[in-house]
Parts: sequence; structure tokens; C-alpha cells
Amino acid sequence: MNTTRMYEFAVIGGGMAGASIAAELALYARVLLLEGEDAPGYHATGRSAAFWEECYGGPGVVPLTRASGAYLGELGFLTPRGALYIGRGEDREAMEAFRASYQGTGVQIERLAPAALGERVPHIRPEWSEALHQPACADIDVAGLHQHYLAMARRNCAEVVTRARVTGLAREGGAWTITSERGETWRAMTIVNAAGAWADGIARLAGVQPVGIAPFRRTVAVLRVDPPAPADLPLVLDINCGFYFKPDAGRLWLSPHDEIPSEPCDAAPEELDVAIAIDRFQQVTDWRIAAVERRWAGLRSFAPDRMPVYGFDPQIEGFFWFAGQGGFGIQTAPAAARLGAQLLLEMAPDAMTAGIDAAAYAPARFAAALQSA
Repeated sequence: MNTTRMYEFAVIGGGMAGASIAAELALYARVLLLEGEDAPGYHATGRSAAFWEECYGGPGVVPLTRASGAYLGELGFLTPRGALYIGRGEDREAMEAFRASYQGTGVQIERLAPAALGERVPHIRPEWSEALHQPACADIDVAGLHQHYLAMARRNCAEVVTRARVTGLAREGGAWTITSERGETWRAMTIVNAAGAWADGIARLAGVQPVGIAPFRRTVAVLRVDPPAPADLPLVLDINCGFYFKPDAGRLWLSPHDEIPSEPCDAAPEELDVAIAIDRFQQVTDWRIAAVERRWAGLRSFAPDRMPVYGFDPQIEGFFWFAGQGGFGIQTAPAAARLGAQLLLEMAPDAMTAGIDAAAYAPARFAAALQSA
């Protein structure tokens, strides 16, 4: 159904990024949320490894993660888990460098003795003797958080439209006309580009120069192991980014921590990546793998500097970037959405965002590189 109703903000993308910022904006403005799939959250949001880990994404992302923690905890979306970054004897220098990189960020990281590592990770091979403990890590209820934001948006009269794949964006008279592949049209004063892996493509439709947000495939396999994984097993990550695993109902979620360049698509796991994950896992533990019960893949999208992109495009009026959130978009959603809404509405920071430097994430940081490209 065609409509010419005017919205203050049209958010493109109904994953966690789009749902959260639409919810924050709907408290103050008329908002349209457009999702290309049959239901919001089909891509990266629905394929998350579901943990909140303060180190994930690097020191530059820590302010967003830590600022989100209280909101997530108070609303019951976090369950304590703890994380261990592990390595072998030759990795001691890398472990110390990792720990040092988070000094002054507020992240608590503790050295763990080899004996304590063996107690926390059963079946670990003895050569894996080095460990850093990050006690604040928690499981996150991704589906619950996503539905929380969608419900919040709808409760405040945001219009959520699915199967609305955007194929045209044209600005005229200070407003955008948005066209879908089914011929629907909408009007909005400002476009909020929360399209994840498709963010650069949406920019091109609007005549905006892309900032270089690139999607990368990540694989997860669910293993049935014997004996079953204990419920209190921490999230275990390789200090050299070769794997991570965590328990779920006696099973293990295992990833080879892969980053395979991809076109924006409905990502599917490759058998080779699953095999690599299992091989790495067997080098770390002597756990018996009874079966691979499930496998999936999702796209994690990064800007060239691997920091998120939040802010108005420096060249095209009325176009706001809210993308490039890699694998940390779920755990940073509350603070990122609040910050994005404050920038869009020209509101002052509040208690959640007061410690966040918005300029660190602004798309203007790419301006010089784009002009010389």
C-alpha cells in the first residue's frame, strides 16, 4: 500500500541496531522502521553467539559496552558466565599485551594460575597453561532484548514494516522519498542507515559515498560432547583469535573465530570452516565429540578501522549512519541507540552516555580518506 505520510525518521534495517534506535527515537518523534525480510532480526541479530564481554571489539568499544551493562542487567537480559582468554607458554607476551591494552578502561582482567585453569575448563590439554579471567562476562538474551526494543518502538507508535526491501532513495525539498521493491513509497525527513551488511549499499542508493563497511562471515557449530559440558563453564577464547566456545544445555557452541570476506547475503556455513573449528578445539581439549548437531553462519560488518559508525554523513544532509557494529552490536545496543538518538535529536548526553566520546564513532573521521579515494 502506497503512502505519502511524512515521518521524522525512517530507520532502514530491523535487526538489533535498527530496532534499538527506532525505539529510542519513537519516544520523541514519528518513526518508520523498514525491514527487508519477513521478520526483523533474521540476519546477524538472529545468529549471535549471545555473550556480553567487555573486551570484545577492542578498547575503543569498551565505553559503549560498559555503558550498556547496567541497562541490560537491570532488565534481566544478562546471566553471569565469566570469560577466559587462554594461550600456551609462547603466548605469555601476547597475553600481557592484551591485558595492558585495557588498562584505564575499567575492565577487570585477572591472571589465572594453570591449576585454576584446569579446574574451570575440564579436558583442557596441559600445554594450554596461560589464562586471563574476565569475570564480568555474561550470556545475553539476544531474542529477548530485540523483542524488548521492537515492543518499545511499537508502544510509542513507531510503524514497523516488513518485506520492505529498499530499492530507491531520493531527496527533494528537504525530505527523502523511499521506494521498496514492491513499489511502496514513504517520506521521511531523515534516513537512519541501520542496514548492517547492506549499509554501504543503502548509502549508494542515497547518493552517499560509502565509508567502506565490509561484511565478514563467522561460523558457529553446536557440538554434543561426552561428558556433557558443565553449565558453569566460562566462555573460552583463544588469545590469538583462533576459536571460542561456550556451553549451552550440555552442548558446546564452537566457532573458529573466522572472518571470511563476503558479499551481503543470507550467510551459510561452509563445511571447511566447521572442520577447522573442530580441529582447533581438539588441539585444545581431549573432550570427545559425539556429534555436530547444528551449524550456522552470520555476517559481522566492520568499518575500515573496526569501530562503529554513528553520526550524520558529513556531505549529504539528512543521512545518518548507524552501522559497522561488527560482532559487538548486541552487547553495545543500549548505549549505542541512546547515543544515536541523542545525536539525531540534538539532545545532551544523559547518565548512560556521558562517558562516551561520540566523535570517536563519527563518519566524518573517514572524510579525508574518502576525498582522496
